[in-house]
Amino acid sequence: MISFSPTEEQQMIVSMAKQFASGEMRKIYRQCDENGAIPEGVIDTAWKMGLTSSSIPEEYGGPGGEHSAITGSLIAEELAWGDLSMAMHILCPALFAYPILEMGTESQRKKYLPLFSDEKYKAATSGLIEPRFGFDPYSLSTTARLDGNEYVLNGEKCYVPLAAEADLLLVYAAEDGTSHAFIVERDTKGLEIGEREKNMGIRALTTYELSLKNCHVPKENLLGDPRGYDFNRIMNCSRVALSAMAVGVAKAAMEYSRDYAKERVAFGEPIGSRQTVAFMLAEMAIEIDATRLMTWEAAWKLDRKEEATKEASLVKTYADDMVLMVTDRGVQILGGHGYVREHPVELWLRNGRGFATFDGMAIV
Repeated sequence: MISFSPTEEQQMIVSMAKQFASGEMRKIYRQCDENGAIPEGVIDTAWKMGLTSSSIPEEYGGPGGEHSAITGSLIAEELAWGDLSMAMHILCPALFAYPILEMGTESQRKKYLPLFSDEKYKAATSGLIEPRFGFDPYSLSTTARLDGNEYVLNGEKCYVPLAAEADLLLVYAAEDGTSHAFIVERDTKGLEIGEREKNMGIRALTTYELSLKNCHVPKENLLGDPRGYDFNRIMNCSRVALSAMAVGVAKAAMEYSRDYAKERVAFGEPIGSRQTVAFMLAEMAIEIDATRLMTWEAAWKLDRKEEATKEASLVKTYADDMVLMVTDRGVQILGGHGYVREHPVELWLRNGRGFATFDGMAIV
């Protein structure tokens, strides 16, 4: 029987994430979007809370907490409610650490996981998306060719968060048509980081294009043992994380537009009392709750090590449509005020529009 009642520990973690989102992130999110930068102090504070490092086992220097997709979903939703750019930045190291934790060889775990147990934020990332029409993570244009004791990587990546400051990258490439992940350290010859991308949304998060030109990495940098490597599970964990973040962004837009509708008076009554606006708000709330439950179901199956491709794929598709609808409705409810920067709904719409292209940019 499926049960989505959070444990006492999960309730504590969610409460901590919620307090951080409302007390820290919401105070500066507009400033971060305008300036295109996030203060290091906020990132360091979030890191010390252990939202990522808590899943590192004790034998690798971590606290030894349980790595749970449901817990990760709860955290991702609350942080994205605070601000999507900051949420992605805070959780970015998981893009490298979690696949190593789940599928890495013992030598890879011993070498890399202790780096994420330090008190200082460890910038690490992954590159999956490619700058081409019809991108398919299961049919990558970036290639990996085994040459003796090394793999030679060639290709292009885009939307790689924190690439310019990350010491470690997990780059996805196709070997004989099958998608695999390769550990690439920052100073590897052949790895070139382009200029910062200018995005419509997530403007406070730095993303970059990468070029891999005959980039040689040791054979042991292939993630995990091929028999135990599961690219599909990595994609499902990413789909769940992004769906949870979509719920957080949509919830922020719904709550703000709901409160505005209660306070905004037109023709002698709050606009929220008008049936058209009330029905829009009701539909927004229904779609948010539906997406959250679908996200939890997929996460629950992931935690049980069950096949969750159908659930994760369905919720990701549903969440992409839901967050765009809800954030657009938020702008619509505010009318002319929704289109100006004085109100945050335009920011949430810009961020919400990007979820359909954010494949692989978050993971639980």
